[in-house]
Amino acid sequence: MIDLRRPAQRTFGEGLIEEETAGLWEPWRRQADQVLEDEQLVAAVQEALLQRRPQSRTRGRRGVAAEIVLRLLPLKHIRNWSFAEVEREVRPNLVYREFTRVGSGKVPDAKTLGRQALALGPEVVRQIHRRLVELAVDNKVVQGRKMRVDTTVVETNIHYPTDSSLLGDGDCVLTRPMKKVTAIAGAAGTKLRDSMRSGQRLVAPIARASRAKGEKGKQKIAPLYRQLLEITGRVVGQAQRFSAEIASGVKGSSDFLEQAQRRGLRAGIDDMVGTVKKVVYQAKARVFGGDTHVEGNSECVRDFHGSDSQGQGQQAYGVR
Repeated sequence: MIDLRRPAQRTFGEGLIEEETAGLWEPWRRQADQVLEDEQLVAAVQEALLQRRPQSRTRGRRGVAAEIVLRLLPLKHIRNWSFAEVEREVRPNLVYREFTRVGSGKVPDAKTLGRQALALGPEVVRQIHRRLVELAVDNKVVQGRKMRVDTTVVETNIHYPTDSSLLGDGDCVLTRPMKKVTAIAGAAGTKLRDSMRSGQRLVAPIARASRAKGEKGKQKIAPLYRQLLEITGRVVGQAQRFSAEIASGVKGSSDFLEQAQRRGLRAGIDDMVGTVKKVVYQAKARVFGGDTHVEGNSECVRDFHGSDSQGQGQQAYGVR
């Protein structure tokens, strides 16, 4: 069972905590306290927690009150703490206990708090955000016509976007949707030939051969690139046949949802075929023509990696 709020009847210890910590609250904490008192916010959290088990409304021991969960999670994000740090910091701190409404009760352990945070899910978080905007408009803090989102960029490793790696990526990006089409349509039409492994086996030898400078290195790279380009050309041709057969109904379906799914896969295949063709053209121009300034360089990298956040990788683009 999950209560909406902690018991209204306060203990002597909780009254003492409230009295002793009244003058120790930071300004942001008082503002947050007023917002988090909103009935709709607390009710949304309670409803999400009650969905964890079928009989949570009427059976089982009492869990952590919804208002406590609602206050512990913002505190975690404001302080940038882990769940274990939330437990460790709130337990001995009277101000945190009063703010989170734990009072003289037991602070939820890290594992419990993690499960409760997972139970809320993205839909409840959206409800909370929507309600916060409504409260801000009602209190004339914002006008509500525009919302500015503060996002965080997280650093991650990406592989160096060389010609060989982009050709290998192109084989994978085209083969994956064709596998999905085959899983839906069965054996009808063109049979899928998976060349991903063959292509990836050539990427590493090309990278090693590219470290050899001068004419000797070029002589090692050229035959490996011819093999990789041949494999990529076969994959592109196969993808175009798949697209044509989806359009003509060879790989069709009487089921509306499956047909809609195939149309979406076909659109993705057609879009990526154009990108892979650009990569093939650029690789031929660089490796066999010596042209290291082919147009459309960064566009191909963005199409494969999905954003401009890898700017350093794009600037370092080279031939391998």
